[in-house]
Amino acid sequence: MQEFTLEEVAKYNGTDNEKVYVVYAGQVYDVTASEFWESGEHMGLHEAGTDLTESLDLEAPHETDALDNFPVVGKIKE
Repeated sequence: MQEFTLEEVAKYNGTDNEKVYVVYAGQVYDVTASEFWESGEHMGLHEAGTDLTESLDLEAPHETDALDNFPVVGKIKE
């Protein structure tokens, strides 16, 4: 499994035709196929290329299993 730093994940922010990656609980998800991430942001609340662990645990109106629909492409280096 590929390992990423948070700085590397930040490059996948949906701009310039880049893929859209987000991090949750140390896993890197490719959410490029989601219509909710087309512009590199989600519902005006979350930015692509970032670690969403804290905000999903505290603020999201949906469960984290919403990420189960997207491939895990790596993990964060420890």
